[in-house]
Amino acid sequence: MDIKTIKTLINLFENSQLGEMEVESGDAADKLRVTLKKNSSAATVAVSVPAAVPQTESAPAQLKAETGLSEGVLDYNLVQEIKSPMVGVFYSAPSPESEPFVTRGSKVKKGDTLCIIEAMKLMNEVVAERDGEIVEILPKSGELVEFGQVLFKIF
Repeated sequence: MDIKTIKTLINLFENSQLGEMEVESGDAADKLRVTLKKNSSAATVAVSVPAAVPQTESAPAQLKAETGLSEGVLDYNLVQEIKSPMVGVFYSAPSPESEPFVTRGSKVKKGDTLCIIEAMKLMNEVVAERDGEIVEILPKSGELVEFGQVLFKIF
């Protein structure tokens, strides 16, 4: 996760009504976790960076320097979960030989198709509810999904 993405998350969180947000990026060896919380006086920030990751300056210091915000003003309420509207089989592409509708990092616009869920021999498109970037795709293509199961995380 780069600073530009973090800045965008902060702006979205500040302009939202969310009270708390946590975002994780990377794998176990190279994980970055950002937690944003709002309270009546100010928002708080916690940034965790693994010790094994070499950095020129700490993530919180770099974030404060690049955003111009103090630690108590950082907001993260921008990640939205897109949940399955039904029970069915999740397909990431229109056919097995086609490219997926979206991948991690894809920019999407409201109304773009994200996946197909097959239920009772009917193919149902799941579309983006807002503009954003796909942060995470949770199910694998061909996997059975439940009603309300998180399919995507969009920022």
